[in-house]
Amino acid sequence: MDDYPIHVKDLHIRDPFVLPIVQEKTYYMYASGKAEGGYGCKAYMSKDLEHWSKPVTVFNPPEEYKDCNAYWAPEVHEYKGKFYLFMTLKAPRKYRGTHIFVADKPTGPFVPTSKTAATPAHWECLDGTLFVSDEGRPYIVFCHEWCQVRNGGMCALPLTDDLSAAAGSPIYLFSASDAPWAPKKEFGADGSFPTYVTDGPFMYRGKDHRLFMLWSSFGPGDYTVGLAESKNGKIDGEWFQHEKPVYENGGHCMLFNDFDGNLRMSLHGPNRGPLERAHFLRLVETDDGLLKVAP
Repeated sequence: MDDYPIHVKDLHIRDPFVLPIVQEKTYYMYASGKAEGGYGCKAYMSKDLEHWSKPVTVFNPPEEYKDCNAYWAPEVHEYKGKFYLFMTLKAPRKYRGTHIFVADKPTGPFVPTSKTAATPAHWECLDGTLFVSDEGRPYIVFCHEWCQVRNGGMCALPLTDDLSAAAGSPIYLFSASDAPWAPKKEFGADGSFPTYVTDGPFMYRGKDHRLFMLWSSFGPGDYTVGLAESKNGKIDGEWFQHEKPVYENGGHCMLFNDFDGNLRMSLHGPNRGPLERAHFLRLVETDDGLLKVAP
């Protein structure tokens, strides 16, 4: 295991996103962190989800991104033969937004698809993820952040085929307060700024073709993963929230299939630095088509 010296229990990471490459029998896990030109994105590799390689830099920020002081929640999606990095950036006096970068390999180097964020220019946004409709139309699904709207929103925006620009207007899906398990969160020094938080959306098409979104907020206890569903199975359909959360005491999840065919949910927990660690929980679809953590 000399090539994979880091045990997952010793790897401090938030928002772990796993990309399995079947041809290599290798899992790539992406994280923000130090790069040559400041902050950027790095990847860890593993054969078993337990032992991981030392990180390699997959994205160094070019000159136009050098003033960014936050690089959050990187995701890498394979789409039409290329690999696309979605990452949320924030610079002084600029709105937070998810930018999209492209590469020929999962290890990069990733370059911008556009000079601007994929999310709306005058919105505070974060945690953009890729969704492709049954008709093959790509969307970025993202959070309209609570710090601008107080009641965090979940939205979708159609993209051009090369993911370089918007191809329509934002579509409102739901608000954080719609979830019965997500009470308001008090922010501010005196707790005078009640708000509802949306974090980390991830889209999943169930075996019976139902369309789900897993997303995170703060439940009665700690960071929590909830489940939303589109009534008509389409991204612009009417969304409703399932009453019970999928998981508590961890969040910002995504789903992937491991090399044994198991559906896995990757997330970090607990939500307190520097204690955050990656967890790869096995999920099952129940007889009624819902998702739950396997015993």
